[in-house]
Amino acid sequence: MQFDIDMKSEHKMLFSSARKILLEDYSLKETKKDRITTYSDDIGGICHMRTMKHGIDIGFLKGVRMKDEYGVLTGSGKVMRVLPITELDVAQVQYYVDQAIFINSKK
Repeated sequence: MQFDIDMKSEHKMLFSSARKILLEDYSLKETKKDRITTYSDDIGGICHMRTMKHGIDIGFLKGVRMKDEYGVLTGSGKVMRVLPITELDVAQVQYYVDQAIFINSKK
């Protein structure tokens, strides 16, 4: 399971810190899947997260609709955008998660 890999990764502290924001600050529901750990609210999916060689990636499921004030989102797909993180900036993570939750509420 990917969650177990993430928790054994060299970036496990970064993963755990970001996870704490998602679970404690936003009360998102965590679902541990074989290849990814996802986070959702009562309306639906918000994002997923996993460790990478550089740190962690938080993938926003409707990221194409998000404003990118920090200019850090990656991806060129039709819907999703990824926030690559090498060092946790809480305000930055909250900026993107706030948007993702708002966009999700406008289904």
